[in-house]
Amino acid sequence: MSITEQAATFASGLTYDALPEDALHVARRCMIDGIGQFIAGASSPPVRHVADDVIDQGGRPDALVIGRSDVRVPAPLAARVLGTAGHAHDWDDTQATRDPRHVYGLLTHPTIAPLAAALAMGQRRGTGSGKAFMTAFQAGFEVECKIAEWMLPEVYKRGFHASAAEATFAAAVTAGKLLALDVECMRTAIGIAASNAAAGIRANVGTMTKPLHFGKAAENGVMAALLAARGMEAGRDALDGDFGFLSVFAGGVFEEKLGEGFGSTLSIVDPGVAVKPYPSGILSHQAMDAMLALVQEHDIQPDQVEAATFHAGSNILKPLAYRHADDHMQAKFCMPALLAMCILRRRAGHHEFEDDFIRSAPMQALQRRISVSLDPEIEAKGFDKIRSRIELLTIDGHRLEIRADERYRGSPDNPMTDEEIERKFLICTEGALSAGQQRSLLDAIWTIDGETENAASLARMMTTPPASE
Repeated sequence: MSITEQAATFASGLTYDALPEDALHVARRCMIDGIGQFIAGASSPPVRHVADDVIDQGGRPDALVIGRSDVRVPAPLAARVLGTAGHAHDWDDTQATRDPRHVYGLLTHPTIAPLAAALAMGQRRGTGSGKAFMTAFQAGFEVECKIAEWMLPEVYKRGFHASAAEATFAAAVTAGKLLALDVECMRTAIGIAASNAAAGIRANVGTMTKPLHFGKAAENGVMAALLAARGMEAGRDALDGDFGFLSVFAGGVFEEKLGEGFGSTLSIVDPGVAVKPYPSGILSHQAMDAMLALVQEHDIQPDQVEAATFHAGSNILKPLAYRHADDHMQAKFCMPALLAMCILRRRAGHHEFEDDFIRSAPMQALQRRISVSLDPEIEAKGFDKIRSRIELLTIDGHRLEIRADERYRGSPDNPMTDEEIERKFLICTEGALSAGQQRSLLDAIWTIDGETENAASLARMMTTPPASE
């Protein structure tokens, strides 16, 4: 079978009973993290703009607009807002890989697009079991991850935001699964998605447009499934061949990997998923942990820092391109800002990623005392892992150094516990939900695939204003 036919056959035929318990447990963790991102991102500037736009367009009242209680829009537009919110803080999870040919050992952001599609389509359908919701999410997640694993990595090096393109297929498969598309219709949905892949370009990293990449991926995937259900036609092998997506977009695939197939080993389990401890580019997290450890061990105060230098390879320094941040979007991809944040606040949650703090005099001054440097030794080790070190000079002449741990926190090799996942969710939803609402929503997600759970109810729980307690 072609890759397209394999994907369609796997997705349309997947059943809940075929999913192993470890895959179900990891998926619940991903959903908790993803829904936390939707809620945290709902009040961010890019999401406010996108939500205002889709509300102005109006249309069939399929699904709630995240952050706007009782406002409903067509499912593709609701998915656009959700997808944008899910990536607004750059705090969403990342697919892991063990293949050293892939940059960083990380691939796509696998949760946001299929989860956005599942929530939007779950509401459009009105009823549906939690098991169907879970199965659809798993189908989209797996197709996205295998495409990301199999295709050549040059696409990212050329400047495309590859994750968003891959996410379009996840949304199409998830929405198609909830529409109960057969193999041929699912194949068509994938074909339509291939011509509407929201690739995005890395020039928009550090701007409001980067999270919109995932909003468009979710929207275009849902649209593809709905059009396929109506009888729209598309190329039957749109992932394959000289003019298929994988060739045109990525320049080809790792041929030896195609024998893995979809679902024989689910990517959600192996190699697994990395959950971000900080709302910034994941390439910065190891160094942020290292700086926090250095500051806490030596009780370094901000006014004691004469200078600091972040040493890394070009695979880290190029994506984290900002050398000085003037707003919170730039700060997510600016090592001087991220390290200054760790020194000043000794934490880095989404409350630190606010323009008032980034533009404050202490942050601006400390950033100027932190530089970045290409390290030839680190560069020579290759681009398969995230390697870096920090040197810090105090005003009294002490020189401190620390190397970042390659087994970074949140990775499959050093995973967060369930309790840590919940704590991150509570931080993300603080202020948007009351304590009781937070607990109720967590319980609903942990039991999403129970016999009687109506998955569409999650959207109502996410958009209900805080109740007094």
